[in-house]
Amino acid sequence: MSIEWIEHRLIKSKSLEKREYQVNIAKVALNRNTLVVLPTGLGKTTIALLLAVEMLDKGKRSMIFAPTRVLVNQHYNFFKEHIIEDKEDDIALVTGSSPLHEREEVWSTASIVCSTPQVALNDANRGILSIDDFSLLMFDEAHRAVGDYAYTMLARLSNNARIVGFTATLPDNKDKVIELAGNLKIERIEVRSEDSLDVRAYIKDTKVEFVEVELTTLFKDIRGHILNALNSKLELLRSYNIIDSLRVSARDLIRIGDELDVILAKVNETYNTNASKEIAEALYSAIRLNHALKVLDTQGLVAFTSFYERLSERRGLGVKTLVNHDLKYAYELARGAEISGIEHPKLSKLVEILDANVKSNNNARVLIFTSYRDSVYAIYNKLKELGFRVGYLIGKSGTVGLRQDEQLSMVSKFRDGEYNILVATSVGEEGLDIAECNLVIFYDNVPSAIRFVQRKGRTGRRMSGRVIVLVTKDTIDEAYYWISRKKVKEVNKVVGIVNSILANKDAGKRHNYDNGKRLDYFL
Repeated sequence: MSIEWIEHRLIKSKSLEKREYQVNIAKVALNRNTLVVLPTGLGKTTIALLLAVEMLDKGKRSMIFAPTRVLVNQHYNFFKEHIIEDKEDDIALVTGSSPLHEREEVWSTASIVCSTPQVALNDANRGILSIDDFSLLMFDEAHRAVGDYAYTMLARLSNNARIVGFTATLPDNKDKVIELAGNLKIERIEVRSEDSLDVRAYIKDTKVEFVEVELTTLFKDIRGHILNALNSKLELLRSYNIIDSLRVSARDLIRIGDELDVILAKVNETYNTNASKEIAEALYSAIRLNHALKVLDTQGLVAFTSFYERLSERRGLGVKTLVNHDLKYAYELARGAEISGIEHPKLSKLVEILDANVKSNNNARVLIFTSYRDSVYAIYNKLKELGFRVGYLIGKSGTVGLRQDEQLSMVSKFRDGEYNILVATSVGEEGLDIAECNLVIFYDNVPSAIRFVQRKGRTGRRMSGRVIVLVTKDTIDEAYYWISRKKVKEVNKVVGIVNSILANKDAGKRHNYDNGKRLDYFL
């Protein structure tokens, strides 16, 4: 089957494969503020390029935002790679490391700007950037446009620009999607999934395998001590009717914390007592114990002991009791097991899977996702010790983590085959152009449709892929897996509802360019 190429006078010849779903989405987005929902690896940046060159061809300016410097650099390099050489100088890169005088020039002259959102917002507030100078604003990882995130503020500053957002999936909650659409002034949501008819031709089958591991007696003993401490705190909260049962989620506990002043006033009035400190201590301790349990269930001993040691260095309500009493015995058991070389059963299962799939396969590319840096280091060190060619990818936070150039170097080494295994936190989920993988392993599970789809989308694009999900039986880990699967199924229902709501809005609020004529260059 011969390849059909995108043909545009501003795009290098035979530079980009023409995919109908990308062209069709671009047609819609040229004429209406659009939220594009397209799984990882299916070319959201290509759609952004199609839109930007159409604006450039008409003498209009565009800006694309991404939440991290690494992603902004990636968009910049992609645009430079595919736009004709005569127009390469029209593309500019802006991040927090760009000097002020350079930014001032870019804001006033560049035709296509790739920028982090906060630096643009800061310069808009300084008065050196006018958002209305740009006819097209594009927001990558658009699901972040909630609350007071910079995306929301930038969209509000725009009066006339076409706005296009890109994300791998959406929240499964209708109200959250409506908030997101409202913040970005969205008029239409264009959704494609791996099952969409116009997408199926461009992806390969991905097999998802569910692999259960069972905690050892030692782990169950450690877990029991944490669970008993947690239940004692929850019992106290229930005695004051703050919660209805001991089956309460971390999210619910955090929500209660946000409303604690009101709750405490009501408790003191109802029970004619001053139990504020006791209740607050029980609540904050329950939140920390819930987290400790999740870390042990999903990550293992190293992550749990590291959490305890960090906690022991902090001050706060209830911390001293947790460290010296509630968690102390569990920590001592875990630390002793760690010193003895005992590991979470997931780690041995992971090694077993890699032995079977990597050592005899020179073409293997494996991406392992885990939520915590402690686990990244533990997995990386174990695999390196066993002779695997492994790298790791984590974000930067303060003095800890990988700098932008180090992240790009790690991804490049993985793409070039220097490493054939990459262990990553969530920084590997969002947008990064990581090499095609034939095996993706979820070391842990997260109750998020967005993150599930982002992780899964790292395989099955150019070659058939596998996803192996490691799940610790009868723990929070297992619950998170089923929650994420359920949320993925709910997303399409939510999108249909929200699109109906958007369609019923005043059509007169829609705006088009060129005196109302449709911009259908790609028809």
